[in-house]
Amino acid sequence: MILSLGLIGIAAAVIYVFIPHDDSAPDLKRVDYHVELLTARRAAAYPVAAPEGLSSKWKATSVRFQADDFDSWHLGFQTPDRQYMQIEQSTQKPSEFIDDATQGANATKTTQRINGQTWTHYTGGRYDALVLPGRHATTVVAGTGSFQQLTEMAAALKTS
Repeated sequence: MILSLGLIGIAAAVIYVFIPHDDSAPDLKRVDYHVELLTARRAAAYPVAAPEGLSSKWKATSVRFQADDFDSWHLGFQTPDRQYMQIEQSTQKPSEFIDDATQGANATKTTQRINGQTWTHYTGGRYDALVLPGRHATTVVAGTGSFQQLTEMAAALKTS
């Protein structure tokens, strides 16, 4: 029985060594979000934001506009160092929307002026975030990237 167990262990080791396996994250497909952006800008009750002028190393990976769900706008990106970043906008009640978009982050006392607007830092959830409350909608830039990357994304946002 010990001999059988040893042979099984050797066979498993050989299979592990010689069968290729890749533990790295898969390469995400770039999506074109321009049609959805135009649709959202026509249908939403607020100015829909999207980045302009980011380097081509930022890869758009997901896009969604749901008019029946508080005019919610989502645009996801992979950063140049393969972190995740998202832009979320909605007319939903800000406290609920921010909690959902940041996945549980809490407001800090730190604010930052970006393009003449005051954004609040959020930390502690799954994502760090910059949050901009607005008259008609709340904008959240959140993700696993650094606050420098969050700031770069927020600075690139344009509404027309």
